[in-house]
Amino acid sequence: MIGQRDTVNGAHFGFTDRWGGVSAVPYEELNLGGAVGDDPAAVTANRELAAKSLGVDPARVVWMNQVHGADVAVVDGPWGDAPVPRVDAIVTAERGLALAVLTADCVPVLLADPVAGVAAAAHAGRPGLVAGVVPAAVRAMTELGADPARITARTGPAVCGRCYEVPEDMRAEVAAAEPAAHAETSWGTPAVDVSAGVHAQLARLGVRDRAQSPVCTLESNDHFSYRRDRTTGRLAGYVWLD
Repeated sequence: MIGQRDTVNGAHFGFTDRWGGVSAVPYEELNLGGAVGDDPAAVTANRELAAKSLGVDPARVVWMNQVHGADVAVVDGPWGDAPVPRVDAIVTAERGLALAVLTADCVPVLLADPVAGVAAAAHAGRPGLVAGVVPAAVRAMTELGADPARITARTGPAVCGRCYEVPEDMRAEVAAAEPAAHAETSWGTPAVDVSAGVHAQLARLGVRDRAQSPVCTLESNDHFSYRRDRTTGRLAGYVWLD
């Protein structure tokens, strides 16, 4: 259920795999995405299961309406009855509030400065990488008192540069915005490495404590992959502070 978990100085990071939930094929089992066609009751049950496995109150998890952009929302609690905003990063200075990001090949980016008590979650796909969603999230954190030198960054399972094939003109467009994302597939065609691009951006921002998941979602049957399966579930990354 929780394929990867890490705790650093009171900052908690967790990434799910696809197992341990109640969703039926083709969303089996732990689909956490509410906009992919799955039974809403199953998604609610899965979100409760995932949160409880992390020791988090399911009612204290904040989700996003992700749109592959670079907009950021600063939050101090769940949305309640309000519409979930169309953003690709959320930032909080509220300790104990868990932030969640959904992915199925894109890069889930979790950030925390335990000293300042500021955390962020960002959704970085190819468009978000180019748009600068990760720098936008770090800027929002610094406005709340975070210091990039103190930020711990964790990126979760995502499609790797050896598998993310794109047309040559698309690779050139992405590389113009972030040269570190320039890649080649294992079969020798143009590709994009979004995770490498994210980590390059973080490094330039002064974030030194970074770790990247070794899991490629397209290669792993334990993870959802939109590029592999099209109709499929969504993984989640969670970050929160003691």
